[in-house]
Amino acid sequence: MPDILNDETEIFEQVEDVQQNALALPDSALPDRLYIIPISNKPYFPAQVQPIIVDEDPWLSTIERVAKTHHKCIALCWAPEPADHLLVADRFARMGCVVRIHNVVRGEGKIQFIAQGIRRVWIHQWLHRQPPLLANVTYPSPRQEDAQEVKAYAIAIIDSIKELVSINPLYSEELRNYLDRFSPNEPSPLTDFAAGLTTADASDLQDVLDAVPMLKRMEKVLLLLKKELEVARLHMQINRQVNAKLEDHQRNFFLREQLKVIQKELGISKDDKESDADEFRKRLERCKVPVVVQKKIDDELHKLSMLETGSPEYAVTRNYLDWASSVPWGVYSEDKLDITAARKVLDQGHDGLDDVKDRIIEFLAVGAYKGEISGSILLLVGPPGVGKTSIGKSIAQALGRPFYRFSLGGMRDEAEIKGHRRTYIGAMPGKLVQALKDVEVSNPVIMLDEIDKIGVSFQGDPASALLEVLDPEQNREFLDHYLDLRLDLSKVLFVCTANQLDTIPGPLLDRMDMIRLSGYITEEKLAIARNHLWPKSLERAGVKKSLLKISNPALRVIIEGYARESGVRNLEKNLNKIVRKAVVQLLEKPKTPISVTPDNLEKFLGAPIFRDEKTIRGVGVVTGLAWTSLGGATLPIEATAVHHRQAGIKLTGQLGDVMKESAEIAYSYAVSHIQEYGGDPAFFEKAAIHVHVPEGATPKDGPSAGVTLTTALLSLARNRSLPRPLAMTGEITLTGQVLPVGGIREKVIAARRQKIRELILPEANRRDYDELPDYIRKGITVHFADHYQDVYRVVFAH
Repeated sequence: MPDILNDETEIFEQVEDVQQNALALPDSALPDRLYIIPISNKPYFPAQVQPIIVDEDPWLSTIERVAKTHHKCIALCWAPEPADHLLVADRFARMGCVVRIHNVVRGEGKIQFIAQGIRRVWIHQWLHRQPPLLANVTYPSPRQEDAQEVKAYAIAIIDSIKELVSINPLYSEELRNYLDRFSPNEPSPLTDFAAGLTTADASDLQDVLDAVPMLKRMEKVLLLLKKELEVARLHMQINRQVNAKLEDHQRNFFLREQLKVIQKELGISKDDKESDADEFRKRLERCKVPVVVQKKIDDELHKLSMLETGSPEYAVTRNYLDWASSVPWGVYSEDKLDITAARKVLDQGHDGLDDVKDRIIEFLAVGAYKGEISGSILLLVGPPGVGKTSIGKSIAQALGRPFYRFSLGGMRDEAEIKGHRRTYIGAMPGKLVQALKDVEVSNPVIMLDEIDKIGVSFQGDPASALLEVLDPEQNREFLDHYLDLRLDLSKVLFVCTANQLDTIPGPLLDRMDMIRLSGYITEEKLAIARNHLWPKSLERAGVKKSLLKISNPALRVIIEGYARESGVRNLEKNLNKIVRKAVVQLLEKPKTPISVTPDNLEKFLGAPIFRDEKTIRGVGVVTGLAWTSLGGATLPIEATAVHHRQAGIKLTGQLGDVMKESAEIAYSYAVSHIQEYGGDPAFFEKAAIHVHVPEGATPKDGPSAGVTLTTALLSLARNRSLPRPLAMTGEITLTGQVLPVGGIREKVIAARRQKIRELILPEANRRDYDELPDYIRKGITVHFADHYQDVYRVVFAH
């Protein structure tokens, strides 16, 4: 770096020579014109000697011009950093400090020099307002004031400086430099030095610099010193508190370490590695661990003792032992085998579903007779909202076993069932091991929810992994990939739930004992709403029963007009909606009871979603029965002759391939047997027939509409409508045989919902109908058909 003045390379190298040899210039030797440089951090005082750093651009020319003068003096004026970064002379403070510059050094776009403060300077008139800034200046001097008063202020300032130095020793170096240059008896330098010693705001320091009278200046500085002392005392107090806390922590740390060493020497304490091993052994003491499992765990414990606690392998081994020791090996809960109590539990939690309850009681009775309930796999199939999950909980409660549930819906990775192998980072056991760890017994009730919605991806097939889990002959030695140990799941009671069977693989379905849960009829929903859903809604909102009541007729209207689906979820949502709207009214009128009746129900729920459906009747119109994943439904089928120019049949209503084939079979059978059933054979030779199934936006498929389609075609050909409301279902063949179909319970419930009391069912489904509860069959007349002639006799022969 080139030196402008003395070719020096160190900034502070000759500060001491400057302090000892440089004398303040007399007024006559100070120039009337000075170059000005602004400083933005805080004002500069005459008693200071400090380094100053400025930018080369635009102050290089100013420094070079000052270097050519014999006095080497320049004025430093405080100017706050402007937001617009514009250099405006009018923003400068008029009172500044004239300094002599020493040891100027350039480098990296900056200029560094030592500034020796000499005295105050007043900018009288600007001569040049752009760099290099130049102005006419004067040098104000304080007038003579009371010496005793000045001395008193000086003593007070000195005492404050002493106290400040005692609190913060960092000030002592600056004080030593000052005493090397000035006498303590000089009030003006003393006051300026004391002001520069503080950390006051720049504006307060500028007020001190502007104060030329000595007493006024000393008064301002003394006030700043007092504030600085308060800050220093607070800082010292905070430091003491922090240091005390650190000392306490350090002391406790050292004491604990010493205690550990002493306890270890005495044999009454162990390190973290030994503590972990002892914890794992303690967990296994309450278990009946198989020999093979115990050997594997002992090998891992030996491996753990050989590893350093900081190694990655130690964490992997410790995590493995944590899981292996958390499995309840050979720990079983005691089953409650009281059938009466089990029936009571099921009745408390569910209204209706008597056939399902009977099936569960039969299952429990076998276990009670045997003395223990072996592991089994139950599959509860039914529409959403019919209580499959809650029945699983009731089974666990009736048995007195812990209950664990996890959903299989959307599961795509078989490792969720069988665990990850330990070679992978972040490996974990499967859900079954996690379930056993949580319930702490080896015979819980585990619910596998939504088993019909398992996904399949490149990561594996979870349904195939479940084949081992749900096979009573294989799950005695279920192998989890993470533990690499055999687990006995034969005592676990698995309860699976599904909405439909189509998506469940055949081998998996074959391993499960299926129980069907059909939809609820109106009377069952009414009992569920009154005994369970309505009290639950009131409790959730914190509303007293005396303030909000709902009548049975209102509940019936909700069930038939707003929540007609098979389950009760929409029913519960509508009841919650009523409670919410009622709470708004109770907030406005807290003591006014509210009663919900059919007359005011629309104020709470709006207009009904479902209207009473009139059974469509007429020539070529027949009502069929269909099964959906949401339960049963009635399905009107319409047939009409469009013209008589060319024979043919057209099908509409978004029918699936199977249903289209059923329609073609029905058409072929009706055409070939029209004369047998009293129709004109010429009708089908010329008529173009259009068959439509209403609600065309809804996809429909299945073979069970064959009988209905045949009846609609014969009704059209004979130009005779059905004599009375009835519904039918059944598959038909080309020879007229009526084959069995599924979903009989759901279809019968759908017919009851539509107030259809006469049904035609396949003869092969008689057993399914006979197994229905009496309250579902009550008031319904059923005709069983083995051949279509049986159907014809019921529909047309009377």
